[in-house]
Amino acid sequence: MHPYAVLEALVLATVLIGLVALLRHRNLWMKVLGMDVMGTGVIALFVLVAARGGLRTPILPPGSLLADPAQRWADPIPQAVILTAIVIGFSVQALLLVATTRLARLDPSLDVESLDALAADPPAPRP
Repeated sequence: MHPYAVLEALVLATVLIGLVALLRHRNLWMKVLGMDVMGTGVIALFVLVAARGGLRTPILPPGSLLADPAQRWADPIPQAVILTAIVIGFSVQALLLVATTRLARLDPSLDVESLDALAADPPAPRP
């Protein structure tokens, strides 16, 4: 059995739990949280795939010209991409939560169908 098989199964379960929450819940707040769980699972999947190459940091001591080819070095490029994805995901989640909070002023239940009904027949503007 592959040593990463259990971790891969847990990451896949996290992505599926987020997807089910996104599709099943009618509350907009829960949909945003489901998207966050799903994004966390995708980031964990990329981190798991990037860690397969090796666990040693590819930083060489001063004065050494060649690295030992027998060492399994970690690839720094996926790590940089994942760090960027974490920052962008956090920003998108913050924006969605602010928009959801603003929508809660119109309809505190945040039910998707009632928000669609409000969009079809908007209330009269306040003076």
